[in-house]
Amino acid sequence: MKKVNVIVLKTAGTNNDLETAQGFRLAGADADIVHINKLLRNEVNIKKSEYKILAIPGGFSYGDDISAGKIFANKLKYKLEKGITEFAKSGKLIIGICNGFQVLVKSGLLPFTDGNQSATLTYNDSGKFECRWVYLKTMRNAESGTRNFWVKGLPEIIQLPVAHGEGKFVCYKNAGDLIKRRGLIVFKYVDEYGEEKGYPYNPNGSFDNIAGITNTEGNIFGLMPHPERFAIKYHHPFWTRNKNTEPYGLQILKNAVNYSKENL
Repeated sequence: MKKVNVIVLKTAGTNNDLETAQGFRLAGADADIVHINKLLRNEVNIKKSEYKILAIPGGFSYGDDISAGKIFANKLKYKLEKGITEFAKSGKLIIGICNGFQVLVKSGLLPFTDGNQSATLTYNDSGKFECRWVYLKTMRNAESGTRNFWVKGLPEIIQLPVAHGEGKFVCYKNAGDLIKRRGLIVFKYVDEYGEEKGYPYNPNGSFDNIAGITNTEGNIFGLMPHPERFAIKYHHPFWTRNKNTEPYGLQILKNAVNYSKENL
């Protein structure tokens, strides 16, 4: 069977493109790292391409000037809106990790994919850059339906690393209620027992302890923790103790690749 093609979109300040591409390769896909300027010059036409997955990796795009991910988000919204929107509406997958999550939210692709920004990611309540491993609760409910493919095969509690200064998820008006009502939450920050707690378990103060969400259709997924940084067991600090070493980040990427093979 032909491999799934993934485009990892980078720009000035992106610094997790290599890890993200390698993660998808370990998950069984072919991954190309493409600078956004190639899309802007129409050297790569995203809507006519063979790519099934668009990944926006972590980093500090454009130095996080104005606010984290905002300039990159404006490029997508005002320069590439038609191609990106058609890519999304075709059912193809988009994943934004850390800075990529910020980009998706600030471009209006998440949570409701209507082009309107209804949430943001802002400065951590701690007032500092948080770089460490966190516990996440895998959210499954009847409302999420096929959106559960992102977490297929994952246990209720997993660990992934975070590294961000602006990871606090905040909603405008009634967006938070809609997110919960529609079952869009994929991961929540919890303690090691699965209980929702404040800092340091919630590293940023996010609304409802949200660490990752999808859109209503489920094909767009954004999260602050880094799955590509737990793609092999040796990434985990406890691997020498043979503890917590199942690479759950790789499983998330595999789920995206497998879904694309079967449905796109």
